[in-house]
Amino acid sequence: MHRYRSHTCGELRSTDIGRDVRLSGWLHNRRNLGGILFVDLRDHYGVVQLVVRPGSAGYEAVSERLGGLAKETVLRVDGTVVGRGAENVNPELATGEIEIEVAEVEVLGAAEQIPFTINAEDGVNEERRLEYRFLDLRRERMHRNIMLRSSVIAALRRKMTDLGFNELATPILSATSPEGARDFLVPSRLHPGTFYALPQAPQQFKQLLMIAGFDRYFQIAPCFRDEDARADRSPGEFYQLDVEMSFVEQEDVFGVIETVMTEIFQEFGGGRHVTSPFPRIPFREAMLKYGSDKPDLRARLELTDVSEIFAGSGFKAFAGKHVRALAVPDTAGQPRKFFDQLGEFAVSLGAQGLAWVRVGEDRTLTGPIAKFLTEEDTAALLGALDAGPGTAVFFGAGAFDEVSRIMGAVRVEAARRAGHFEENVFRFCWIVDFPMFERNEDTGAVEFSHNPFSMPQGGLEALESKDPLDVLAWQYDIVCNGVELSSGAIRNHEPEIMYRAFEIAGYSREDVERDFGGMLRAFQYGAPPHGGIAPGVDRMVMLLADEPNIRETIAFPLNGNAQDLLMGAPSPVDDSRLRELHLSLRESAKRQP
Repeated sequence: MHRYRSHTCGELRSTDIGRDVRLSGWLHNRRNLGGILFVDLRDHYGVVQLVVRPGSAGYEAVSERLGGLAKETVLRVDGTVVGRGAENVNPELATGEIEIEVAEVEVLGAAEQIPFTINAEDGVNEERRLEYRFLDLRRERMHRNIMLRSSVIAALRRKMTDLGFNELATPILSATSPEGARDFLVPSRLHPGTFYALPQAPQQFKQLLMIAGFDRYFQIAPCFRDEDARADRSPGEFYQLDVEMSFVEQEDVFGVIETVMTEIFQEFGGGRHVTSPFPRIPFREAMLKYGSDKPDLRARLELTDVSEIFAGSGFKAFAGKHVRALAVPDTAGQPRKFFDQLGEFAVSLGAQGLAWVRVGEDRTLTGPIAKFLTEEDTAALLGALDAGPGTAVFFGAGAFDEVSRIMGAVRVEAARRAGHFEENVFRFCWIVDFPMFERNEDTGAVEFSHNPFSMPQGGLEALESKDPLDVLAWQYDIVCNGVELSSGAIRNHEPEIMYRAFEIAGYSREDVERDFGGMLRAFQYGAPPHGGIAPGVDRMVMLLADEPNIRETIAFPLNGNAQDLLMGAPSPVDDSRLRELHLSLRESAKRQP
């Protein structure tokens, strides 16, 4: 028999009754019922119940040994498979029809008192969990999430290969690139005063692979960005399904990704429906209708711009402002509490309040602001919203971006509360026609709004003849249930267009040649039209696992302050190492804990 096990803890069944077995695993739980000792033994594959009964061979020694061990001790046990009585079968366990009568026990790895419970979710705070992540990962939910992640990545590789893509690796040490976030920099020992950058994405390299003639590339790529944490964004590093294709237009990229996403979410989504095909929504339409460029389409409500109706209104709170209305049908039975709670929700987002009216059976309006609306206002409003009796109408007024942010969130919250929200479904969409440029609110400068390597719609002519803020790009996002999974684009592959686009964004010709010389040289030697995308693996798994926080799907994430509490990173280095890297620290940095 093998030194440690003949079977795993999850594979024994009633067909194995009478078999002598050897198992190894962790002491998961223990119960002593009138002298009969029950122990749950757990390994990667499952849980099996051990039993030690009075009168059995070696009962005293085995019972004393098992009864005195701390939970999470690693054991090797020898014993015999026996059947449970019908009244004792545990249908929640795959091994629930049998148990193991233990004859011998060996401790393989002693355990100290554990800092939190493994066999139950006991509400321990995240910092503690990350400090002892190796224990946290033993929990059933976390173990399941990490295995789901592994299965999703394996499936992605199979599907991409089946579609004719080649998995190719790109460098980790590279040059800085304007991807929209801060780089992590690595000082060079051999070249004093210079730095490598960890890639925010393999953007330039995957484009160079297309120029090199590889046609269809993919990679489960690690990416590094010095960003603040959010529920759907892990600071430091993340992984993406990085994809690039030659001789394609936007719809060709969409076809590949829709196929892969639909199959992945059908395979691992636990029976939740995947809506297909994915609708294409222009960016500006998304902002108007949903208040967001990552709309949650499970909410079956839309916003309506009613600014014109109130442009010359005597209602001073709306006059001269951007006004967005949200019509929520079938609210006749909703109590005042429904309106008050939505108002409180809007205030929590920074609004001063949430104006509303209700449409009565005679199409008259009631509510806090009804008295301020003229008959003309009312008729125009009901017409614009197609609002019938029983409809509640909520309003946001102010600057466009702020109204979009607040009313976009109110739209989803109102849909949930009023029963206009689809559960158990994955609703994907494409957001298309992004502006190529945007104006920095602080400096007034024109900047790239998305990927700087994108092809502008209309090419060089559009860059030369249009207001930069009116130029659209062949850029797109894929969104699922309000979560942006990825941005992508058809790439700019013509040097003159690249020079002009970067010039508009404030880069001189010399800047472009210095920062992107490799790309420019490649463009001058026959570059094919190409495009791609990079859906985030972490976010995909977060949606599939139905987890609200992305860190629940990553084995060893940084915390919200970008710290690794288990390994102690980031950490200081000694002066000799700094000298070797030609670095010195300011006194203020030296004093940091």
